Amino acid sequence: MKKKILIPVLALGVLLTTVSFKGDFFEIAKQIEIFTTLFKELNMNYVDETTPSDLMNKAIKGMLADLDPYTVYWNEQEVEDARINNSGMYTGIGATVRNKNKKMIIIEPFKGFPADKAGLKSGDQIIKIGNITISDFEGDASELLKGTADSNIKISYLRQGKIENTTLTRGAIDVHAVPFYKLINDNVGYIVLSKFNRKTTLETKAALEDLKGQGATKIILDLRGNPGGLLTEAINIVNLFVPKGESIVTTKSVIKRYNKTYKTSKQPIDTEIPLAVLVNGRSASASEIVSGGLQDLDRAVIIGARSFGKGLVQRPKQLTYGTQLKVTISRYYTPSGRCIQALDYWNRDENGDPVRVEPKEYNEFKTKGGRTVYDGGGIMPDIELKTGEFSPITTALLKDQAIFDYATDYYYSHTLENWKDFSFTESDFQKFLSFLKTNNFEYETETEKEFEKALRKAKTEKLDKEIQASYEQLMTSVDQAKEKALVEKKHEIITLLSDEILKRYFYRDGMYNYHLINSPEILEAVSLLNDEGKYRNILK
Repeated sequence: MKKKILIPVLALGVLLTTVSFKGDFFEIAKQIEIFTTLFKELNMNYVDETTPSDLMNKAIKGMLADLDPYTVYWNEQEVEDARINNSGMYTGIGATVRNKNKKMIIIEPFKGFPADKAGLKSGDQIIKIGNITISDFEGDASELLKGTADSNIKISYLRQGKIENTTLTRGAIDVHAVPFYKLINDNVGYIVLSKFNRKTTLETKAALEDLKGQGATKIILDLRGNPGGLLTEAINIVNLFVPKGESIVTTKSVIKRYNKTYKTSKQPIDTEIPLAVLVNGRSASASEIVSGGLQDLDRAVIIGARSFGKGLVQRPKQLTYGTQLKVTISRYYTPSGRCIQALDYWNRDENGDPVRVEPKEYNEFKTKGGRTVYDGGGIMPDIELKTGEFSPITTALLKDQAIFDYATDYYYSHTLENWKDFSFTESDFQKFLSFLKTNNFEYETETEKEFEKALRKAKTEKLDKEIQASYEQLMTSVDQAKEKALVEKKHEIITLLSDEILKRYFYRDGMYNYHLINSPEILEAVSLLNDEGKYRNILK
């Protein structure tokens, strides 16, 4: 029985209507027709059974792979997830989960929401939802956690080697863009901005006005770890502190209709209040629009470490059957003219890797008041602190869940009653290093991945026996370098370990309160804002 081929025909209509404006209509139509006939013949004649949807998904991923990592195809569920993320509201259990390799792990239950009320904790492995065993489920098991408000769900989970059971009631989950704000020392307002969704400006404005009402005469805006979000919200945040009509960001593209300058359009809340903005290596996209705009307009002092460097703008494009293409449409530039994109995906090196600009090649720009700033990827702070950096070894530890798993181990082996009593000591750090070795954490650097790829290639060419000894010696050297890097980046790693541990005991409120007393970036910001002469001198 012949298989019906529907997807390419639908794709043809979509592509012709969305890209024909680029001009080369014949070449586009020709390539789509080639693909359509290939897809049909492959499905009808291949020696083994094929699944059209799987083939198409792989074809799409292959087509996008050599562009940039932000141009992606979203299926129906991913479209819905993006909508929820941007709205800040959804119905569920109120926890972030990691669903990978047939395992579902609770990453963080939110205080006061269903998962937390039911007793679930970070590190719990959900093994059964209702009558469905996670390890047997095909597809995205996290979908099983969703449902209508007030519906009950039975969950079995594994905690410290023991199976536990609980029942929770799904509810409306409100994810705050501003999860925490507080008055420090009677005159400094501190605001954490964790994401840029549709509630960001509303919540930030409310926090700012409340803090000013409490007596704040100076403000710290914390964008550390903020991955970004909606462009319009970033512009509106800057608008809280600068006058109406200021240019905040310009987008440039080969497609003329995407070339646009975005300006502030509303009356500000306060254009004079001294302002410090905190960023680190995980502050990206919309966070960089805010920090870069305020820096270029000489409206705030930026403190921390160079930000991530994502200067590319995406826009979702509707496809058929509820799917979307999130496509990079332009680069964005700060008011001084800087593009803060760190990696050039269109001019790659001889290995096909995106090019990173060397510091000696950074270009010089001027702020509104004449200060010198540079491009080169990310926003460079006016006051740079090493504790805010985000190094490759730390990235590897986070990616392989080493920091998360150690925090789980710490939580079940330590008693802590008050966040004020917490201190991650040198002894604790040595225990962390031992934990990595004892549990055989294979946190893998990009260098190791490339070496392993080379060895696999050598095996196909029958060269592995000759180079095996050299390879093992090389990997030993890499391991030694990793151990050295762990020690060199100790303060950076301790910061992340402390955050993860504190959340286990005291939720995010406890973590943020701990930051107010112990974070080098916050302490530096408070000191600067209380030194009017130094603050003004930096912004001259």
